[in-house]
Amino acid sequence: MAEIVSLTINGRPVRVPSGTVVAAALALAGESRFRRSVAGHPRGPLCGMGVCFECSVTIDGRPHCRSCQTLCAEGMEVRTDE
Repeated sequence: MAEIVSLTINGRPVRVPSGTVVAAALALAGESRFRRSVAGHPRGPLCGMGVCFECSVTIDGRPHCRSCQTLCAEGMEVRTDE
């Protein structure tokens, strides 16, 4: 059985299996918009391999983190560009 990791997404508690990437945790939490473009258009994961940066979020106060390349960690705080 997989270990469970607890984190917060936009202030809401979320629990996911260990080894889950942040982009997947965001999707499981019902988030479809991760950031906004310069023109204000909603953006979310596109390539899933860290090339496009469309999945950028703030993790533990550090902006512009690629959520598709970052594993969830216990106590992590994730914020989208609300």
